[in-house]
Amino acid sequence: MKTIAILGSTGSIGTQTLEVVRGNGDIQVMGLAAGNNIDLLEKQIREFHPKKAAVWSEEKARELRVRAADTATEILSGMEGLIEVAAMDGTQILVTAIVGMIGIRPTIEAIKAGKDIALANKETLVTAGHLIMPLAKDMGVTILPVDSEHSAIFQSLQGNADNPVKKILLTASGGPFRGMRQEELLEIRVEDALKHPNWTMGAKITIDSSTMVNKGLEVIEAKWLFGVEVDDVQVVVQPQSVIHSMVEYEDGAVMAQLGTPDMKLPIQYALYYPKRRYLPGERLDFYSIGKLDFEKPDMDTFYGLKLAYEAGRKGGSLPTVFNAANELAVSMFLKREAKYLEITEIIEDCMMAHKNIPEPTLEQILETEAETYERINSRR
Repeated sequence: MKTIAILGSTGSIGTQTLEVVRGNGDIQVMGLAAGNNIDLLEKQIREFHPKKAAVWSEEKARELRVRAADTATEILSGMEGLIEVAAMDGTQILVTAIVGMIGIRPTIEAIKAGKDIALANKETLVTAGHLIMPLAKDMGVTILPVDSEHSAIFQSLQGNADNPVKKILLTASGGPFRGMRQEELLEIRVEDALKHPNWTMGAKITIDSSTMVNKGLEVIEAKWLFGVEVDDVQVVVQPQSVIHSMVEYEDGAVMAQLGTPDMKLPIQYALYYPKRRYLPGERLDFYSIGKLDFEKPDMDTFYGLKLAYEAGRKGGSLPTVFNAANELAVSMFLKREAKYLEITEIIEDCMMAHKNIPEPTLEQILETEAETYERINSRR
């Protein structure tokens, strides 16, 4: 019986993780944590009977304690609650499906407690990879990627530990605005940006996919996960989202992982690694697909990707600025407080104004995040 805890249990990755749990019957959910969706969290508590559950707001936690008073689940709140769920006794794997830099501290504490990490919170490695990866190595903890692209790379590396990697080919769908120019994006609405052609995801990551900032975050994340330089990660637009990513070896051989766009596959692979299990769902039909297309990303129109490469090359605290500026800018766009093209403009402004810290501590990372938010808010 595997034992897990999930940070972000009411979001897209969290709910799909629980679908995998339902489908297998040999995983015990020990802990759950969510933002403020206590309606869904209460249902999850009643179905999975975790020992602990956490929500961000203490007010929501008090309400949930009343509503779930007939259960044995301990209800926690705030960062302390997230950390307690992340590092709780009895769990083997922590699924970090929470969105944003809020996931850094709980992930660090889970690693210190010896938990393997099924990582869907890319911001953790983007901003603190220089802290996370050495700590995981010291603690003997395995970082198991859950993002479809990084899982595909991870799968393509299996059996090749002694063979040097020449290049990582990170695929992208291109999002809903693939092929468009900047002047065509001037009047993009929230509803337009939320229409991803292939994947069903949360609002923030869907917007990130449309700007290709998400692909930029994945480039930086790949640097830390696989021990490569950002310039050894080549983004390839693959509109059908059939090839999830590839690895090129020194002899020119390219290994790829293909599949339907279903996040349950990388989630289940991370939970049961190195074993594969039956997963119900649609299978690839190559006769129906007919062909696969490949394109070079347009880094002039979608220059958030170009900025990500710059942040990844320079390292230090600059990736934190890139990530934090994007988080707030996307939030503003979703609230209709900023225009679509302003997302990347805000990121660029913050990066240009920042004085880079070469090897930031956790405290300096969090201070950089706060300073980035302050700059954006002061210019509204």
